[in-house]
Amino acid sequence: MVYWSRYGNGKKLVDSLAVTLKKKGAETQVFTTDEADPAAMPNADIYVFSAPAEAFNLQTNMRSFMKRLSGMDGKKYGIINTHGMKKSRLSKMETLLSKKNMVKIAEVDFQVGKDAQNGNGLMENWNAKLDEFAEKL
Repeated sequence: MVYWSRYGNGKKLVDSLAVTLKKKGAETQVFTTDEADPAAMPNADIYVFSAPAEAFNLQTNMRSFMKRLSGMDGKKYGIINTHGMKKSRLSKMETLLSKKNMVKIAEVDFQVGKDAQNGNGLMENWNAKLDEFAEKL
């Protein structure tokens, strides 16, 4: 999993997803966009990318990371987007990854609420929504 998170909502999602997947017997690795090398991604059955919407676009670090991905032809992925005001950027993520010939198997978006800036902005029932996403992976 590769993520970018400003306030911690996205980090909470990928950390929770990692725990869920490990309980199901999967091995997981979690990296920030600064820690992962888009030109030398570790081999995986499925890649998960998570980032927020910012300034009416996908967050710039993740957007740049996805543009620099290489060697991902035919690789499967899932995407997670956090956003306020119903401004999902899943389609932007999908567009960038389809240019790398990757295959989407799951997507989920989370609208964040008033406590987004302290890392507690995920709305009610976010765990159930994340579990549904994990089942698709």
